[in-house]
Amino acid sequence: MKRSEDRILTTHAGSLPRPKYLQPLLDAKRRGEPYDPAELDQKVKQAVKEVVDQQVAYGIDVVGDGEESKPSFNLYLDERISGFEMKLPPPGQVPTMSMDGRDRTDFREFYSEESGFGLRLVSSAYAVQEQQICTGPLSYIGQDIVAADVATFQAALEGVDYAEGFIPTLAPGTIDHRLFNEYYKSEEEFVYAIAEMMRPEYEAIANAGFIVQIDDPGLPDTWDMLISRPSLEEYRKYADLRVEALNHALSNVPPSLVRYHICWGSWHGPHTYDIPLEDIVDIMLKVNADAYSIEAGNVRHDHEWRVWETTKLPDGKILVPGVVSHATNVVEHPRLVADRLVKYASLVGRENVIAGTDCGLGGRVHQQIAWAKFKALKEGADLATSELWG
Repeated sequence: MKRSEDRILTTHAGSLPRPKYLQPLLDAKRRGEPYDPAELDQKVKQAVKEVVDQQVAYGIDVVGDGEESKPSFNLYLDERISGFEMKLPPPGQVPTMSMDGRDRTDFREFYSEESGFGLRLVSSAYAVQEQQICTGPLSYIGQDIVAADVATFQAALEGVDYAEGFIPTLAPGTIDHRLFNEYYKSEEEFVYAIAEMMRPEYEAIANAGFIVQIDDPGLPDTWDMLISRPSLEEYRKYADLRVEALNHALSNVPPSLVRYHICWGSWHGPHTYDIPLEDIVDIMLKVNADAYSIEAGNVRHDHEWRVWETTKLPDGKILVPGVVSHATNVVEHPRLVADRLVKYASLVGRENVIAGTDCGLGGRVHQQIAWAKFKALKEGADLATSELWG
């Protein structure tokens, strides 16, 4: 994995805006409505090529495919895994997890109204509704889909000047958000089954020579989703198990091809119950990855650079702090971006810092805002480079 050896490199967290000609087809597929698969395939290829070219034009060094082919989290699971079915839970069963955590309880009026960029969040604690429930052995059936994602990205990169490419994929602990278990005998067996199921996707991306970005918002944000309200010690054990399972799934992928991304959920809300980074940073660093991508730019986590005053970034590792945020339509000033990067460089070493985004910008801010943030990201990285290298 390339390092910032003579300048601050730039990247982002994955999701990028979908063009207007693609979004209706993705929406139709997500809703189960009729659409033309050949047309969708053609437009995905067009969109990936466009976002690759735009990333390079805006000065992004480590580029992604923008997740242009992925309509939603649930459809991602539907298409790529087997062994579950949509059904109602048994009568009287309380789910282990709910989107309606303490943040949504304290700010129920806010969450019942429009919030952020076209995002409506409505309280639904303990709602009786169909869930994705594991009813048999889990297996991966997405080989053709990930192969298509890889081939589309490879084609889009032909003739393009870039440092490295990455493709995002989901961590077992985040898949665990929505997939409930009625088949496996224990929580550990279930989590490891998810990890083993995802192994082929991780290896397919790495075998193509791309960085495998493991998206794991579940590591931080499950803290406020578990209905049992665990103690910190109990939650750390919960998170540890999922990181151990992830490392099991990555056993054939060299850490030099793994980037681990965490965030506290990308919705535009108060986030008053986000677990502090200092409470989970040691667990994050257990992931067998060369780089760690974290939220660092939004107002709930901007102060957490202080974590690195007392936590040593392991030798040979890279930190990718989000220095522009998905959580606001305000475009960060390049000077602010540079200040954030210089601060992190002073703590972990300039060669160990790559400028990133808090989370994916696609669907969280308007596309004009997203690309303006990339412009600020590059300009801020250049300012930081001037200060750090002279």
